Amino acid sequence: MEREVRVGGKNYDLIRNTAKRYDEGKDKPVVGANSTTDKHRRKVEKLMSRMDKPINIPERPKEWTPAQPREFVRNVMGSSAGAGSGEFHVYRAIRKRTMQREAWMDKQKKISDEQAAFEERVRENKEREEARTAKKRAKRQRKKANKKKPKLEEEEEEEEEEEESDEEVKVEEM
Repeated sequence: MEREVRVGGKNYDLIRNTAKRYDEGKDKPVVGANSTTDKHRRKVEKLMSRMDKPINIPERPKEWTPAQPREFVRNVMGSSAGAGSGEFHVYRAIRKRTMQREAWMDKQKKISDEQAAFEERVRENKEREEARTAKKRAKRQRKKANKKKPKLEEEEEEEEEEEESDEEVKVEEM
């Protein structure tokens, strides 16, 4: 299945789904995209082949905001009787913009409510964790104090015994 094709002023031989350029003496296959990874790999290879060329990384698009409503709209009769044939389209366009603006405001309200609820949950969780930590800290300190307490009592008993023995020695000396 051999066929000669002329593309863009260059001759190609098509043999088994691969194209070879033979007029320049180079065998460079023209490859179609097999999968998404192949497309990405070819894009990266193309970028890496020309390191000195700057790459344009597009900015993130700004969030859409509706246009401000007009102060006063004149001569809009709507879809009522007596409106001209062109007036309905003006009315419909104004109504569409109003509906978009209201939908956007509802979306912004929902986002702000969700953010406030999230911040409230974070605050409550933080307070709960602080209370729990304080309770555990107090328990650790009580345990530590209880461990030291028997030692202190023993030391106090030893001191009392020493004092008593000192007093006995003083009494005997007199």
